[in-house]
Amino acid sequence: MMPAWNRRALLVLCAWTLLLGGHTARAQESWKDGWADSSGVKIHYVTAGVGPLVVLLHGFPDFHYTWRDQIPALARTCQVAALDLRGYNDSDQPQGVENYSLDKLVGDVVAVVRHLGRERATIVGHDWGGAIAWNVAMRHPELTERLIILNLPHPRGLLRELKANPEQQKNSAYARAFQLPGAAAALTPEAIAGWVREPEARQKYVAAFRKSSLEGMLNYYKANYPREPYEIPAELPQVKCPVLMIHGLDDKALLPAAINDTWQWIDNEFSLVTVPKAGHFVHRDQPERVTRILVDWLASHPVPQ
Repeated sequence: MMPAWNRRALLVLCAWTLLLGGHTARAQESWKDGWADSSGVKIHYVTAGVGPLVVLLHGFPDFHYTWRDQIPALARTCQVAALDLRGYNDSDQPQGVENYSLDKLVGDVVAVVRHLGRERATIVGHDWGGAIAWNVAMRHPELTERLIILNLPHPRGLLRELKANPEQQKNSAYARAFQLPGAAAALTPEAIAGWVREPEARQKYVAAFRKSSLEGMLNYYKANYPREPYEIPAELPQVKCPVLMIHGLDDKALLPAAINDTWQWIDNEFSLVTVPKAGHFVHRDQPERVTRILVDWLASHPVPQ
């Protein structure tokens, strides 16, 4: 007979698997669409759940569906709002590099939070969503209750590595290529959806990218990705809220060395979880593990209801 503690562990594991697997597709049926006005640019989001607001920001090339395994678990205790960043899927796609500067991207997040009637929120970001999330926390400490970053170093760490680490310089060649005029002409929805493993999900990505602006996606790099001589701005403010970083160690685009010294730029508790055998899309490479980390950390860092 199986020991009692083993049976309990098996039941917990089965419940977790159901939560993250079988319930995910059905949970999507309860997601509600919404649009917030950000100085004339409509930002689309899907929302689910009730409770403290958690805002999810995707990266490149992606859209709100990237969080499909995390939303059901988070929505059990929070209101989740997963955005399509400007330029992507059902959000507006303004023309011009200047319309993708970080101040406008930060403004989009603030607009969604205010549209949902909230004063404060937990901000979660991956890749470019992580860059936006760092900046929301630095520029709007009054709005940011908690900050969670997936595979995007603090701006100071990334700039340091770009300036001094030849391997990071080499691995950032793709970003410099994206900054070249006409770079979007080399992209297709099918090609940039190639990282998605599941065939059914990849079809959704191709459909979303056909509605998106490929030029707009690359404008993130043209407007914001650091350029030589990689000077570190002296005026970057400290982050004031608790921070969780999750970093897939097999990420080749953003090397883990850039994480070093992150704690020096945060005036609060800093938690770091590194995930072996996960790459840049850590939440897709190991969705169950990342979801568990998110749920547990949020539960251990409660905010007022």
